[in-house]
Amino acid sequence: MTETADDLSAPLGQDKPRRKRRLRLPFTAMQLLAVLLLLFLVTFAGFAIFNKDPLGGEPMMRIAIREPKTTDTTTDKTADKATEEKPAAAGHGQDSRTKETPKQAAPSEQKTVTMIDGSTGARHDVVIGAGEATDKGGAASAPPPVMAGIEPKLLEKSRYGMIPVVAGDLKPFNVYAADADRAKAAKMPVVAIVIGGLGVGAAKTTDAIMKLPPAVTLAFTPYGSDPGKLAERARAQRHEVFLQIPMEPYDFPDNDPGPQTLLTSLSTDQNMDRLYWHLSRMQGYAGLTNFMGARFIATEPAMQPIIREAAKRGLGFFDDGSSPRSIASQAAANQAMPFGKGDIAIDVVPTPTEIDRALNKLEATARERGAAVGTASALPVSIERIGVWTKTLGDRGILLVPLTTAMLKSKSS
Repeated sequence: MTETADDLSAPLGQDKPRRKRRLRLPFTAMQLLAVLLLLFLVTFAGFAIFNKDPLGGEPMMRIAIREPKTTDTTTDKTADKATEEKPAAAGHGQDSRTKETPKQAAPSEQKTVTMIDGSTGARHDVVIGAGEATDKGGAASAPPPVMAGIEPKLLEKSRYGMIPVVAGDLKPFNVYAADADRAKAAKMPVVAIVIGGLGVGAAKTTDAIMKLPPAVTLAFTPYGSDPGKLAERARAQRHEVFLQIPMEPYDFPDNDPGPQTLLTSLSTDQNMDRLYWHLSRMQGYAGLTNFMGARFIATEPAMQPIIREAAKRGLGFFDDGSSPRSIASQAAANQAMPFGKGDIAIDVVPTPTEIDRALNKLEATARERGAAVGTASALPVSIERIGVWTKTLGDRGILLVPLTTAMLKSKSS
């Protein structure tokens, strides 16, 4: 018998090593594994292709948002407690940032907007009526009602509601200007004060209406649940009223005045349509003023048509003085319309000491130029210090007058 090489090399007395047998799976088992793997790959690919997930697997968080409760804005001070901490931007360059949030009350076409104060970062929510509908270019479902004490001849119907118009010799600037002793104002230094950012927050607006002298002019934004009702109350207390028009600031949209803001990127027709929406929110105002808008008010092609339209409708224009590049003065002069400009921002630093210092500077400016205009917001400290200052102003030979009186004096001098 012939032995193999392995048999010859094996040690004597020991069995030859056994070869390890390899485990082989049946051919059918291999096929089964391949089929299972293929099914897994097909399932995964189908999920990735056909699953409609716009976030692509990003982590998600769902938040339940409650609709804001409706309250009587003229009496409910609790709802406005947050807004009293820092009001919306006044007319002195303290631009407020706004950010739209998803909180909406669809039945009444209202939108909740978070106001962010540009200097302090303080936040508070306000409700803007008809915001969503107008953002999409549609007319508001229910135009604001006409206020009491409005001259019907000075109203014209637009698709958003009633807006001011000239009727013969009657102009809104003259009809809605507050009473003043203009003969006396022509002979002595005068001071006008404009409180801006009103209409958003009934409590702070009511404080400005009731605690400040009637000669103080009040400027209302077009926002809030019912700015017309508060403006009507202001006129009943013999305050002169101006309407603030939201305009584009340099850092828009990071700094956003709110819905329907006039923008330099829009056509004249688009901005005019937005202007009509603002004009229809209330009535009884003698003129317009910018709400923020450092870029817009400095851009002649955008600003000229707005001034021209305001002049055609018998309104004055007040530049709050926050933009050194503003072309409003020249544009108003070209239209021979009443114009005024803010000289001193009273509460840039909202402390009693700094407000008193600003008021003294305003008084000195009036003595030097014959007329001066100060701007402020409706902060409690501002209202308190301005109220104290105006009580003794006449004793110091300075006359407190409505803004329209100061505008007319500046035009004649």
